[in-house]
Amino acid sequence: MERVRVLLKSRDPLKWLFAGDSITHGAVHTFGSRDYTELFSERLRSELGRPRDIVIKTAISGHTTSSLLEDFDWRHAQFAPDVTFVMIGMNDCSAARNIPLAVFRDNLAELVRRLGALRSLVVLQTTCPILPGTAPDREPNFPAYMEAIRAAAAEFTLPLVDHTRRWEDLERKAPGSHFYWMSNAFHPNAAGHRLFAEEIYRELGLWDPAASSCRFFRPGPTE
Repeated sequence: MERVRVLLKSRDPLKWLFAGDSITHGAVHTFGSRDYTELFSERLRSELGRPRDIVIKTAISGHTTSSLLEDFDWRHAQFAPDVTFVMIGMNDCSAARNIPLAVFRDNLAELVRRLGALRSLVVLQTTCPILPGTAPDREPNFPAYMEAIRAAAAEFTLPLVDHTRRWEDLERKAPGSHFYWMSNAFHPNAAGHRLFAEEIYRELGLWDPAASSCRFFRPGPTE
């Protein structure tokens, strides 16, 4: 993560791209509130005084690692991003989508390779956990797919924001707290997106409890 922090110290404007599925798309389930990419943009471009930075979101509901690769030129290459945050896997782990774990690993590796060829620093992210007992086609597979993301980050020496682990830690401290942050089985609500944003701020060294964007009202425990 230090490489991203170094970029943030540069006076040169940067392009930040957020790629993924419906969770990053932020449609419907925030009920009009900002999603985590929009919260990140507010912190970066307004509060941190980087107004020439550009924050781009290309996530699309229902998409998988295969979708990202198939549409790579339009959704990634044309923007030549300095930093690309990738949050993917919730659809890949669905048995109905027929993307076995081995294919998911290969797709992640190819995505990292192609983004690297663009000279984009990739930040991998795990996603929110599934509410227990609500998505039987995904829940049994979900942990292995999140572990594959962690393994890819280690293999390619990439920064990782492990939202899954953070949410699971908070759930252990306050059982049932996941329900505050979720709209349905696997889509976070506005509070969940604030939790995503908070974790990114902390990982990038951007957390400041005095800043407006770091004083979000968010039900449930944070520590």
